Parts: sequence; C-alpha cells; structure tokens
Amino acid sequence: MLGLAWTPPMIAFLVISLLILVCAIMAISFRKVIYMALAIGGVFLGCAAVYILLGAEFVGAAQILIYAGAITILIMFAIMLTNHEAEEPPAAWSVRNIAAAVGCVLLGVTLYAVIRSQSWPHGAAGADVNQGQSNPVAVGLALFQHYTVPFELVSLLLIVALVGAVILAQERKEDE
Repeated sequence: MLGLAWTPPMIAFLVISLLILVCAIMAISFRKVIYMALAIGGVFLGCAAVYILLGAEFVGAAQILIYAGAITILIMFAIMLTNHEAEEPPAAWSVRNIAAAVGCVLLGVTLYAVIRSQSWPHGAAGADVNQGQSNPVAVGLALFQHYTVPFELVSLLLIVALVGAVILAQERKEDE
C-alpha cells in the first residue's frame, strides 16, 4: 500500500507526523490564545522528535530547549502581558471556513501527489553526511560558515521583539 516500506522508523515517522498535524490543526482551531500556545509547543516537540528520528540528536535537543521550552514560555508571557479576550468567542462555520478547509485538503492531496511522483536520490546505506564530524560540530560549521548573516538577523529580530514586548507592557501599566 502506497509503496512504503513499513519499517519501525517509517511507522514512527508517520505517527509523529500525524501528531504534528493534529497539534497544528488544534493551534489554528482553538479560540483561546493560551491553548494555541500549548498546541504550538506540541508542534515544536513533534519536530524535535522528527530530528531525533533522523539522527540529528543535537538539533532535536536544541529544538526542545529553544523552541518547545523558551519560545513557548515567551509566547505565554507575551499573552499575559498583552490585552487579549478572556472570553472565548463562539465558533461558527461559514461558507468561507468550509471553502478554506476544502482548499487545505485539496492542497494536501496535491502536495502528496507531487511529492510521491518525484524521483528522490537515494544515498548509500550508512553514508556519512557529516564527513566524519559529530553532529554538533557539523551544525556549528554550517551555521557559522554558510549562514552567519541569517543567524545574526534572527538574533536582531528577537532582540527587537523583546524590546517591543517591554514597551507594550510599560505603556499598558502607565494607562492604569
């Protein structure tokens, strides 16, 4: 069925992928912002599990520490510092929502068909993709040799977001 080799790693990948999709759907379906943040944490944990399954233990651990831990907590603090609705607005299905759901399903089916129709290169079994270096060394070399500017831009963006959150929190206190 589907031309898949039903090995334990493939089954684990499919289960983890299903959990990531469920958490992502929950994140966009919930009405309370705090539940959305928790669902995003589930997506981050699922992505970390995929990294670990692919043999990138360092990247998986970093995903857990940085995204599932720090970023999820940062989102929760941002929610607590800003004004948000305490009541859950009523959920209503409209023609627009149904059209969006159908469009998402069609997009998913199209992406699946395109991905399955491609011929993907197969590496040699047990190929050393890190050229003999450990995973953290390979990640560090790639990050600081090839992606230095994007790395610094992301750090600048995070600092600007942090300063913006502090300014928003100060203005709110002064209004009270």
